[in-house]
Amino acid sequence: MSNVMVITQPQPTMISAHSDHWGSDICDCCDDVPECCFAFWCFSCYTCIQARNYGECLCLPLLDIFCGGMIPPITMSIRTSMRQRYGIQGTMCNDCVLSTFCRPCVWCQMSREMKERDLQIALIRTRNL
Repeated sequence: MSNVMVITQPQPTMISAHSDHWGSDICDCCDDVPECCFAFWCFSCYTCIQARNYGECLCLPLLDIFCGGMIPPITMSIRTSMRQRYGIQGTMCNDCVLSTFCRPCVWCQMSREMKERDLQIALIRTRNL
């Protein structure tokens, strides 16, 4: 008979008050007028900054310009990735349609979502026993 001691360290848990829906609608650009104006007047700069804030390469959204088709693959993939990361319901078909026909609104919505769901993590040191 062997004596086995199992020690389990406490694991951090994350409780989210967010739902499985977008925090704002696609046309809620007036919720943040300065950001909406920035997206309208300098869309390329705006998308690059938002991609960096999301953790992607700064210039990644510029590839949408050079892709030959009508569907912007980078915008669609970042939107889909964000839905998966935050547990937001939706479909790739919906992401495709919105990314194709409402690209500035999509980027503004993603920016608002990142701001709303920004989780600041604080590590607290406990005293050693």
